[in-house]
Amino acid sequence: MQDTLALDRQVCFSLYRASNAMIRAYRPILDGLGLTYPQYLVMLVLWEEEGLSVKSLGERLHLDSGTLTPLLKRLEQKGLVTRGRSEQDERVRVLHLTDDGRLLKRGARDIPDRMRCMVGTGLEELAELKRLCDKAAKLLERES
Repeated sequence: MQDTLALDRQVCFSLYRASNAMIRAYRPILDGLGLTYPQYLVMLVLWEEEGLSVKSLGERLHLDSGTLTPLLKRLEQKGLVTRGRSEQDERVRVLHLTDDGRLLKRGARDIPDRMRCMVGTGLEELAELKRLCDKAAKLLERES
C-alpha cells in the first residue's frame, strides 16, 4: 500500500516546485527590464488593457490591495505607470502606462518564447498544462 501522504505523491508540491522554478527562471530575464515577476504580471495586464481600475487589476491578478499598492507605487517610481482618478467616479483609481511603460513592451516581446525554450516543451503541451492549471484554480477558488 502506498503512503498517500508521501511528499512525492502530492500534486500541490509539484505545482509549488514548478511555480518556484518558473519564477526563478524569469528573474534574470526580467532583471534586464528592471522588473520583478509580480511587476511583470502587472505590466502584462496593462499592455493588454490600459486605463484599468486598481480594483479590476487586483481581480485579474488575484491580488489584494495590500499587495498591489506597493507594486504600483514602485512601477510609478520607475516611471512606467501613472495612477489617476476615474472621470466617472473620483473614488476609483485608474492606471495608465507612460511612454516608457509602453516602450518596455518591445523589450518583453521575446520573453514567452524564451521561457518556452527553457521549459523545453511544445506549444500543445504548454497549452494543456495551462488548461489543467486554470481548471484546478477555478475549482479550488470555488471551494474557498
